[in-house]
Amino acid sequence: MEKFMNNYLNHFKCINLETGDFPGPFITISRQAGCSAQRLAIKLSKILTGYSYMSETKTDVVWQWVNKDVFSEAVQEMIEEINSGNFEDAKEAISLLNEVARAFTTETIYDISDEHLIQTLKGIICRLANRGRTIIVGRSAGVILKDVPNKLNIRLEAPTEWRINRIMQIKDFSQAEAAAYINKADAKRDSFIEKIIGRKAENNDFDVIFNYASLEDDQIVDAVINILRNKKIISQHAEY
Repeated sequence: MEKFMNNYLNHFKCINLETGDFPGPFITISRQAGCSAQRLAIKLSKILTGYSYMSETKTDVVWQWVNKDVFSEAVQEMIEEINSGNFEDAKEAISLLNEVARAFTTETIYDISDEHLIQTLKGIICRLANRGRTIIVGRSAGVILKDVPNKLNIRLEAPTEWRINRIMQIKDFSQAEAAAYINKADAKRDSFIEKIIGRKAENNDFDVIFNYASLEDDQIVDAVINILRNKKIISQHAEY
């Protein structure tokens, strides 16, 4: 009998890049605390869905940003595969999948340290990438999927002072509270990436880095659409 998680991850790693048999298209968005990646993902999903419909292929496939429901749906698909298969680690795999899903829902995903849970998260992220037309925010998806083509890895950054002021406004924090919040959030995300790939994230892990302090959401969206077109990840249709 096969082991489900190992089999799934090995399948993902062995995708034939020469024949073009690989996941996607998809987008990942990494961000520093204080940058609104979720808001950007929602806008991109709506515009790219409309863009797909207007393209020459006229596909009606929706671009989805990965919220709790989409993540849980991917987990449920994997559980159904386990139940319909003959995997020696079925009980353990289902338990791990459910635990990662709970961590995603309760926003404690970055607290995960167990290697089995980390490998399970990688498996779920791979599943979401294989779906195509997904926008994955955070969860170290960018570094997990770094070497996969047909995708765009985005990073949102901004000066520390700007992010502190933004958190003060959003959460009604004092300056000290906002600074502590940002430091803790950034440290937690950086630490999680190290658990995933054994090192800190670097600029070349991302295809494009935006200064969120100096650009409006719509300006970033316009730039992303143009990059996707130029990289031939989406159609070259002139309008969207």
